[in-house]
This record gives sequence, structure tokens and C-alpha cells, in this order.
Amino acid sequence: MRWYATGTDIDDRKRAEERTRNENLALREDIDRASMFEEIIGSSPALQRVLAQVAKVATTDSTVLILGETGTGKELVARAIHKRSRRASRAFIRVNCAAIPTSLIASELFGHEKGAFTGALQRRLGRFEAADGGTIFLDEIGELPPETQIALLRVLQEREIERLGSSHPIGVDVRVLAATNGDLESAVARGAFRQDLFYRLNVFPIRIPSLRERVVDIPVLAEYLIERYAKQAGKRIRTIRKQTLELLQAYDWPGNVRELQNVMERAVILCESETFAIDESWLKGKPSHAPIGTGRQITTLAEGERALIIAALAQSRGRISGSSGAAATLGIPRQTLESKIKALHIDTLAFRATNHSAISRE
Repeated sequence: MRWYATGTDIDDRKRAEERTRNENLALREDIDRASMFEEIIGSSPALQRVLAQVAKVATTDSTVLILGETGTGKELVARAIHKRSRRASRAFIRVNCAAIPTSLIASELFGHEKGAFTGALQRRLGRFEAADGGTIFLDEIGELPPETQIALLRVLQEREIERLGSSHPIGVDVRVLAATNGDLESAVARGAFRQDLFYRLNVFPIRIPSLRERVVDIPVLAEYLIERYAKQAGKRIRTIRKQTLELLQAYDWPGNVRELQNVMERAVILCESETFAIDESWLKGKPSHAPIGTGRQITTLAEGERALIIAALAQSRGRISGSSGAAATLGIPRQTLESKIKALHIDTLAFRATNHSAISRE
């Protein structure tokens, strides 16, 4: 009995130490990512409705499904919910479900035992155990593979997990926040997402408005971003041209706040006076000479980006990664390109099929 008690005590202590290491890792990741996210800024009715919903649901333990286009600030809302909850002093663990290979997602979320699979040289706690007592944010939830959807459903229903290679359930006290920029209801209709899991996640849906739905917030966002990037660049910018604000408010912003952030940072870097202005062509676009096969002009940044991606995919025959892939051609990370392809609704299979047909005819 004494040996058993000692062994159990050591085991619990190791779990606690590993959970602390995971929380510290999450904290370092938060610090590293701090520059990527803006404060929730604005006073538009659309944004105020979201903040009112956040205030109401934050104090509960209800599961929240955050919906919105890419770049609207879904993670910001998730963090706001966590900070206003009774779990604020515990870990906030973020998982990008689209960025983890399908073969590793279950191990990443639920952990594994030593020898559970080739390469599992020691036991590892998953993200759910690291978030015990706190909050886990599952971004891009629609990308979860079917078998992981079943395991997640069990967590939501039973509040327990099983590590890979183990048959012993482990109780976890975790609040689940999920987000997607896709249409989960359509995914359910197609059979790509479990209906029962959708209902479990959709307890309290919050839809984040796009930037074009909160145009009145653009001036204050622009002022905040100018001040921030000017300070980083060691510059002093005091005024904004009226024409620049009108241009910012007239643009459609398909990339939302993230796109606005990138445009403002570039403009601050190039600004040589105390008056802020942007190049009009950045938002209105110029005629494209990309080999798309259409003679029409490109009128927005999104269309120009789409044209470049389509040209690179055509050249790589639909391949994204690798030395001859589209990501290498464009000089951007594979994950970034995959995210852009999804946001712009580009079908990579079409390029493979087209090239396959061409090869067959040859």
C-alpha cells in the first residue's frame, strides 16, 4: 500500500509539473503572438452587440461558437470571454485545428501514452489536460477529422478524455470555445461535420461582424494602428489626410481587420512626414498581367492575391508544399497559403484535374 501510494503521488506530481510546463509554454506563445492581435476597438452598433453578448456569456461555463470571416478577430473575442470568466487565472490554450496534421491532432488534443504509436517514446499530456481548470480555444473547428470529432463530443458530454494508447478515462474541467470562418450547417448537410457535435458546440453562437459592417469604426482603428506602428518605427505622425480616411472607409476589406493592419503598417513604414497617407493604388488595384487567361482588370487587393495564387497553383499543378509547390513559388509558408486558398474559395483539385486531363491527351 505504501509503495502504491508513493507511486501514485509521484505520478500526480509529474502530471502537475507537465501541466505547469504546458501552461508556461502557452504563456510564452501568448507573449509571442501579442503583436498579432489588436484590442477590440470601436463603437459601432454591430460591435457593441458582440460585446454585450460576450459580457453575458463570459461569467457562465457554456460552450461558445464564434463565427466570422477570416481576420475579424475571433480569437480576440475568445480571449475576452476567458478574461472575464472565473477561469481567468488559469490557462488559455489555443489550438488551430487546421494547422495540425490529421494524424497528430488526436495526440495533440488528448495526449498519448508511451508506446502508443511509433515515435511515442514517453507519455505526453494533451492540450485538454494542459487547459484543466481553464479554457481551450479550438480555432478552425470545421477542420477536425471525423474520428476526432467523436472524441471531442465525448469531452463535451462526459467531461473526460482518454489518452492515445490508454483505456482509462481522465476527468477534465475545461471550458470549450470554438471558432470557424466556414458554414458548419452546410458541412453538416454534406456529412463533413457531425450533427450532434454541431449542436453541442452551438450552445451560444456569437457572430463577429466584418469590417465592412462596421465602417464607422475604421477611423478610430486607423488612429490606433498609426500610433502603434509609428511608435515601433520611431516616427511621429500627427494627422491623417481626409482623402485617406475616405478611401479606407470606401474599401471592401475582404481580409477585415488583419488586412487593415497590414496596410497601415506598410504605410507607416513608407511615411516620410507627420501626415499619414496611403498609396491609392494599394486599395484600388492596377491592371494585372498575371497569366490567368482572362483579359479583365483586377480591381481589389483580394482579386490581385487570388490571381497570383491561381497562377502559382496552375504552374505547380495544384501542389501546395514542396520545392516545386505553389507556396515556394510565392515565397510564403504552406500554412499561410492554405489559409488564403480557403479564404478565397480556390479549388486546388481543379488544377490537378485539368493537368491530369492534359497529360492524358498527350
